[in-house]
Amino acid sequence: MSYDPQGLFAGAAPYYARFRPGYPAAMFTTLRERFGLDGTQQVLDLGCGTGQIAIPVAPLVARVFAVDPDPQMLAEGAELATAAAINNISWCEGDSYRLDDLDLPELDLVTMGASFHWTERTALLADLDHRLTAHGAVVLASGGAPATATPPPWHDVVTEVRTAHLGPQRRAGTTTYTHPDLTHTEVLATSPFFEIDTLTWTWDKDRDIDSVVGLQFSFSYSTPAQFSDESARAAFESDLRAALVDQCGIDAVLTEHLTTELIIATRPNGGS
Repeated sequence: MSYDPQGLFAGAAPYYARFRPGYPAAMFTTLRERFGLDGTQQVLDLGCGTGQIAIPVAPLVARVFAVDPDPQMLAEGAELATAAAINNISWCEGDSYRLDDLDLPELDLVTMGASFHWTERTALLADLDHRLTAHGAVVLASGGAPATATPPPWHDVVTEVRTAHLGPQRRAGTTTYTHPDLTHTEVLATSPFFEIDTLTWTWDKDRDIDSVVGLQFSFSYSTPAQFSDESARAAFESDLRAALVDQCGIDAVLTEHLTTELIIATRPNGGS
């Protein structure tokens, strides 16, 4: 199924920047060591959000082209990069269907953080085959395949309240979302980048009630834009907060058990 990139995360940017967990430092160490990142590489971070990959990668390379269809995401990311004194990221409005509009250089690495599933994956990989150097790679970072993810401790409460306000279907912009039939690895296996390594890290993040509530507005299926108006959004927030406090207590510390999966896909023999 195709998804229109415009509007998938409307209104989510400040919540995305503040409440998404990001990725463990070990993942970026792995990328530096695996690809010999030495300040000379050109990297495309596609579907960059607010820079959860672009900003940590930037000090390791010459330039990162951080591409996202949502200008608010780009603005949040640019602010975070400025605060971190990082100035080698180009924040570009675009998406996987409009890469020709961006005048990109030859790329050493393409990264995607939980964004590959929004693209026409086979077509995108064929396109990237013409954009990456011979030894370049496609790198996918996510929480792992949906069926393997560990639900957070608040999952049932949030699902019940969200369903009451937004219905049972998983929303995605102006349409609904279903997981693709083929896994990312299966799609990569039939692409030019069929040499695949998968690494995983597990780690914990503690959240309070405010953090859990804010996190919900960072998801495509419950962004502020999914609600009919501000009063509907505020009613959802109030009901969710009350339900979480009722179950966990107002001062609860909720530990989210996170998995980061990194899929590294290259051409056979590194493209040689």
